[in-house]
Amino acid sequence: MTNQITSFHLDVLKEIGNIGAAHAATALSGLLQTKIDMKVPAVEIVTFNDMVERGGGAEKVVAGTYLQIDGDANGGMFFILPVEQANRFIRKLIHDEQFDLQKSENQELGVSAMQELGNILSGSYLSALSDFTGLKIYPTPPALSVDMFGAIISFGLIELSQVSDHVVVIDTSIFEESMEQSEQVNGHFFLLPNPESFQSIFKALGVE
Repeated sequence: MTNQITSFHLDVLKEIGNIGAAHAATALSGLLQTKIDMKVPAVEIVTFNDMVERGGGAEKVVAGTYLQIDGDANGGMFFILPVEQANRFIRKLIHDEQFDLQKSENQELGVSAMQELGNILSGSYLSALSDFTGLKIYPTPPALSVDMFGAIISFGLIELSQVSDHVVVIDTSIFEESMEQSEQVNGHFFLLPNPESFQSIFKALGVE
């Protein structure tokens, strides 16, 4: 199936991503009480090995949320951030400049904040995908892990690797309007639909 996916298909997924990002930016602006903007600069389909490289390597420690997708399209979705960027978001949200996902004693509040970020971003993208396609898509609540990238993604790849070897990478940039480019938060969505779900999505979009 993946060798039939063209740049046009990816442009469609990118447009859906940007619509989802606009919804997520509105939600984050209210949460952080400041103007937030989001962009989806690129959408690609890569192999599992390339996915590891995009995440910074198997041994890079990251903060990752994972949720499963059920309904008319099945699969899973990761949202991955470098730990230092996850800390930057959490500190702003909980008003604690010393918080560190790997060190702070009071982890519960920070973990909850990171799960909420994953919930908002993933939910906004999947909601836009559902609106565009008319497919019923039901995500589970996100689970958070702070670990080496290879260890985090292995959980979601166990079942999928039996039927596919590709994943959709959705780059995401999150920034305040007054923020320097070096301070923006750059993360990756890794969307892992079952092969049948690829067909269902593009058929519903009319771009088979």
